[in-house]
Amino acid sequence: MDIAEQLLDLAAQAGAEAAEVYQAKSLSRPVFFEANRLKQLETAQSEGVALRLWKDGKPGLAVAYGAVEPKILVAKSIELSQLNEPETPELNGANRNIYPDLGHAIPMEELVIMGKKAIELVRAEFPEAICSSQWDCDIETTKLVNSLGLDCSYTDTTLSGYLAVEWIRGDDFLSVGDGQTQRGHLDPEKIAQSAIKRLQWARKNVNPPTGKVPVLFTAKAADMLWETVQAAMNGKRAIEGASPWSDRLGKKVVSPLLTLTQEPDRGPFSCPFDDEGSPTRSLTLIQEGKLKLFYADRTIGRQLGSGSTGNGFRSGLGSYPTPDLVNLTVAPGTKSFAQLVQHLDNGIIIDQILGSGAGMSGDFSINVELGYRVRKGEIVGRVKDTMVSGNVYTALKQVVAIGADIDWNGPCHTPSLIVEGLSVTGRG
Repeated sequence: MDIAEQLLDLAAQAGAEAAEVYQAKSLSRPVFFEANRLKQLETAQSEGVALRLWKDGKPGLAVAYGAVEPKILVAKSIELSQLNEPETPELNGANRNIYPDLGHAIPMEELVIMGKKAIELVRAEFPEAICSSQWDCDIETTKLVNSLGLDCSYTDTTLSGYLAVEWIRGDDFLSVGDGQTQRGHLDPEKIAQSAIKRLQWARKNVNPPTGKVPVLFTAKAADMLWETVQAAMNGKRAIEGASPWSDRLGKKVVSPLLTLTQEPDRGPFSCPFDDEGSPTRSLTLIQEGKLKLFYADRTIGRQLGSGSTGNGFRSGLGSYPTPDLVNLTVAPGTKSFAQLVQHLDNGIIIDQILGSGAGMSGDFSINVELGYRVRKGEIVGRVKDTMVSGNVYTALKQVVAIGADIDWNGPCHTPSLIVEGLSVTGRG
């Protein structure tokens, strides 16, 4: 009998009416480069289990890492349950589904070769550049079982590579970063060429335009906008009235150029089920500017009357499932990035920002860490000491063009886009 079955049996013997066990294992083999050289190789392994049970209708959650003493974990869960108010257990029914493994591992030696290649390519173009990078093969196994007979699990292997380049010219400091997360393969040349292209654009410093100007967000920078949008579509926020879109279901909320979906079976962040054991599925959240759906876990779905959308996820082993998205996808347009640049007569490109983006209010005022000025459809140089401000909800009604260059930023699949009329301030 494995640890999960032991915990369920002991919980039942202790008088729990319902229980679930969530297990997570990870094995990571990162490779680090610093100051253009290989610095260290590591192997990191972790294993944890969370037991959630209901006794006398009250929930209790306890977590253990490494070796687990089942009786102690059950006793701790029951003890904690007596401190909580009663609630309806939210468990999925009997279903056994062991999903096929996703991705495959590569040896550490291959990661080292990738890191060296990326740095060599950058320094061939910019010999004075100082490069740091991290390359990793991460294997994660997730398993969820409960007292109603649910038993599902899968193993996910992802590869990631990140390259950071520092370029110092007197008292002018420039930092450029880019990377990939993939299953099965990485392209160090693509990562290096992306960094080289940004360094080339930044050879010359120029003054930013000021006032209300169009802003081109690269796929990387656009993630700042989608963080606020994801929160606004959260069913929990809608029920609480915290979302400005709480009463906007079926109505236009953003530009008709925008369609947002959830695609859980795509890319390196795909997953077959959420942390409640509900199968994940494709969702249309915003269609041609109209809000179509709030995403929900089991509890929020019951309150909304929609049921779970397969979006109950835990931020950690010690957390309860709450609504979250997996693979938010922004439908791409037809224009290349170069065509988007040509669209601008006098504007800026934002590629990296300093600090956090907007909160639920949508208001933002961001410092541009890496940005460029565009004049008459051409990038003419890097802008420094520049700030852009506005409101996310207003900005997304002012989207005038969307790129075809869709790319991953964590579990967000987004293209570049142009927003009209954001406030830009800066000093020459």
